[in-house]
Amino acid sequence: MNVFRISLSVLFGILAIAVLTDATTLAQTDRNSPPINYESTKPDDNVARLAEKLANSEVELQWDEKHGWLPSFLEALDIPSTSQTLVFSKTSQQNRKIRPSSPRAIYFNDNVYLGFVQQGDFLEIAAVDPKQGAIFYTVDQHNSKQPMIARSSEQCMSCHESHKTQDVPGFLVRSVYPKKSGHPDFRLGTEHTDHTTPLQNRFGGWYVTGHHGGMRHRGNVFVDESQEGNLDRESGANLNRLPSVARPELHLEPTSDIVALMLLEHQTQFHNFVTQASWTARQALHQQATMNELFERTADYRSDTTQRRLDSAASELVEYLFFANEFKLTSPVKGRSEFAESFMSKGVRCSQGRSLRDLDLQTRMLRYPCSYLVYTESFNALPKPILEIVKVKMLAVLREENDSETFAHLGARDRKAILEILGETHPLFRD
Repeated sequence: MNVFRISLSVLFGILAIAVLTDATTLAQTDRNSPPINYESTKPDDNVARLAEKLANSEVELQWDEKHGWLPSFLEALDIPSTSQTLVFSKTSQQNRKIRPSSPRAIYFNDNVYLGFVQQGDFLEIAAVDPKQGAIFYTVDQHNSKQPMIARSSEQCMSCHESHKTQDVPGFLVRSVYPKKSGHPDFRLGTEHTDHTTPLQNRFGGWYVTGHHGGMRHRGNVFVDESQEGNLDRESGANLNRLPSVARPELHLEPTSDIVALMLLEHQTQFHNFVTQASWTARQALHQQATMNELFERTADYRSDTTQRRLDSAASELVEYLFFANEFKLTSPVKGRSEFAESFMSKGVRCSQGRSLRDLDLQTRMLRYPCSYLVYTESFNALPKPILEIVKVKMLAVLREENDSETFAHLGARDRKAILEILGETHPLFRD
């Protein structure tokens, strides 16, 4: 009888987990429990790999008197300095040192984000682990002898793990109504932005250089507290260079490029959706395996509930990577040519010279609206069951077998071009 009661207890416990844990309740699960084991799993991202090389004396980094370890880390991690964006709102761990005259600089590539604060105590680095998603690090800026990379998790999670990051440790870009002190006026609200956000709601608390015609954004300006939060958007529009208050001479680059900002917004949520899909699949398959063992089913049995969870997470990722609901540009956007050229030069090209990194910037961000991040290690490291579902869903869209309004923005020529590019350049689509 006791054995029977214990078995029932285990069964009901597993059933409860299976019911409560789905793609929309990842935040309620313990990221440090199996199968995720977020904290206890050794990271395998670009920063962790660099740390290992440093420990083995395979690479040597140089201290810079003006910027500390920043230039050397950018070079070692292959992050272009032209990706520089500057945020002056106090929305970071080093708030006390961030202000309009001392903005925080963010640099990025496809897999790593690096934050630098003038006279800051440490570099802030977030890297994409192929399985675990965002992993956070700091590098001591006071130690000029040896770069000390330390993992930093719990203090980051108050902002970097919520429904705004798809309920997984992730990335986000915020747009606020900044006061002249750099403090956000939270009475007026705050937004977490991506490629779907209307331009008029973006870049609050950021410096923005580049041209965007008649469109307006919240960047470069402060809240007029005497006029109930009014923003003088005109004075912050279409700036060729950083305003003098930003002290351009302090930074590696004289810009906070609008195109870099737009790509930054897209990337951050893409990574979050990939991590959500990965965690959802691993949790669902882990629970399914336990249930299969209890009920003496075959190892490959998959319930309708498990299939729905995989399908839901895959659908969200596919919608995002095809730029569903992307804000339509009503004026051309032009940033600094050095960044745009560097970004596009990294693209894998098909026999006709086309790449998913080709920019449009006339009515939309990319010429071929499929995220270039499908080439990243994290996307291709998705568990096979959900990666196969993502592939099937992508092909259904590209072959015009999915006529949902969600993908109505993709014309027949878009779909054909994307399918041809992927077919020639991406191993997942070559068969």
